[in-house]
Amino acid sequence: MGPPNGTVEMFQVWDYVVFASLFVVSSGIGVFFAIKERKKVSSKEFLVGGRELTCGPVALSLTASFMSAVTVIGTPSDVYRFGASFIIFAFAYTLMVIFTAELFLPVFYRSGITSTYEYLELRFSKMVRVAATAIYTVQTILYTGVVVYAPALALNQVTGFNLWGSIFATGIVCTFYCTLGGLKAVVWTDAFQMVVMVAGFLTVLVQGTQKSGGISKVWETAHAGQRMNVFDFDPSPLRRHTFWTVSIGGMFTWLGIYAVNQSTIQRCISCKTETHARCALYLNLLGLLLIVFCGVVSGLIMYTFYSGCDPWTAGFVSAPDQLMPYFVLEVLGSFPGLPGLYVACAFSGTLSTVAASINALATVTYEDFVSQCFRNLSNKAAMWISKALCVVFGVICTSMAVAASNMGAVLQAALSIHGMCGGPTLGLFSLGIFFPFTNAMGAIGGLILGISVSSWVAVGAFIYPASLNNTQPLPLSTEKCNLVNATFEDFIQTDVPDTGSVLAQSWYSMSYLYYSTVGFLATIIGGLLITLITGPTKPQEVEPGLIRPVCDLFCFFSEKYKTMCWCGVNHAEDKLVRPPVYTD
Repeated sequence: MGPPNGTVEMFQVWDYVVFASLFVVSSGIGVFFAIKERKKVSSKEFLVGGRELTCGPVALSLTASFMSAVTVIGTPSDVYRFGASFIIFAFAYTLMVIFTAELFLPVFYRSGITSTYEYLELRFSKMVRVAATAIYTVQTILYTGVVVYAPALALNQVTGFNLWGSIFATGIVCTFYCTLGGLKAVVWTDAFQMVVMVAGFLTVLVQGTQKSGGISKVWETAHAGQRMNVFDFDPSPLRRHTFWTVSIGGMFTWLGIYAVNQSTIQRCISCKTETHARCALYLNLLGLLLIVFCGVVSGLIMYTFYSGCDPWTAGFVSAPDQLMPYFVLEVLGSFPGLPGLYVACAFSGTLSTVAASINALATVTYEDFVSQCFRNLSNKAAMWISKALCVVFGVICTSMAVAASNMGAVLQAALSIHGMCGGPTLGLFSLGIFFPFTNAMGAIGGLILGISVSSWVAVGAFIYPASLNNTQPLPLSTEKCNLVNATFEDFIQTDVPDTGSVLAQSWYSMSYLYYSTVGFLATIIGGLLITLITGPTKPQEVEPGLIRPVCDLFCFFSEKYKTMCWCGVNHAEDKLVRPPVYTD
């Protein structure tokens, strides 16, 4: 299947209308909340919505923010080239949400904090808080650059619209409604954009299945092409996607994204009760499973449609991440408005992610730096500073998208960034929450070690592309199309630089999903060893509400063992560190 010369229909007037409507409605929501909340002048109202949100919109917002254009574009392409093992992420997501809701969220919510990193000062020291905030800021800016670039690339591929012009437009719209309406605008805009994402995916699924010959044809072709070999239980950490790398590595990667990420926790603590916050996470899980299912099935449909003429191998597209937009134009090009709906779907993921990131960056900067330096700011001054920070980070995140053009496949690049920073950060918070005796020196030392180790493997893998693991795409065919002066070998890595030793090659060939796990383990091990060497924290110096030992969940039947789990901290006084603050 596929056109012999690689040509597809371009955008029509109705496509631009549908696409533009996304920006208009998103901006309109920001204006609405700016007018509606104009009399509520406080940074808490602006940054955490006055802590009065309910679980429904927060759940939609969480799903939309983290199922970004990286997922909409990257997942189908990954499935198309490597098979449907990506569906195992459903298992990783489930574990991640359970751990977040039951272990991490209660501590953050009951502490009454606004910035997640405020917890680190309460538990350890100000130095630990500042270090973690700096790492989060760098991580979020890098990640946001990737998710801004991804849909801009899609738009450029399918319409010829200027790449950097679309990036600029995305940054302006996100910054506009985030600055005007604060967290409430972000949450309700995300909810709208989530609906657009699902509608775009379903349109592709329905029409793509029909043009590919039906569900049975998709299943047969995908099975014959080895795309349905989902469960690979090879324990080797060098394999890119196996059951273990996806379920374990994916779980730790997404725990770093969800459990201790300011963007996630900020929306959870904005809920009116802890029950609403927990329900938001579990409802969000349903959204995650729906989106990943749509992404995997889209990839299988795309593989079936191009089973005889692979556009990537044939040279019709220049990068794997252009496959999905190209496919959409081909199957939906004859229906005015539908290609625009898909591109709006991709941009919905970007707008929601970027807006949430801008809001979170503004929050941590204000709470962790500005408010610490200027403690007597008026409510009005605090709100205007928060708005100004939104503008500043909107400009920075948009500018970062330029660098993302050199990061390779967007899906792997995005998860690699989260792995490098998210794993050590997850380890740092875990040291504080799960190990009552950890001290500040152990926390900062473990964080430095975790960042060093995860960066070592991630940067090394970027410089020395994997040579030992199974990273090559599954077979792709060009029998039914004319090649454009290209062969399959032109699109795969054949010459691997000499890394000096088999050990070095093995280390750099580790699955990118394990970067977070490696950083987490290095942080935990390093933190505990340094704590034991320098002397553990005294039990009376630890607030009971700041810890939640995991083993405590299994020792509810024994007061003796529960006391041991708490390492001398009076668990009978487990309570709020301070009540939630609803106004400035």
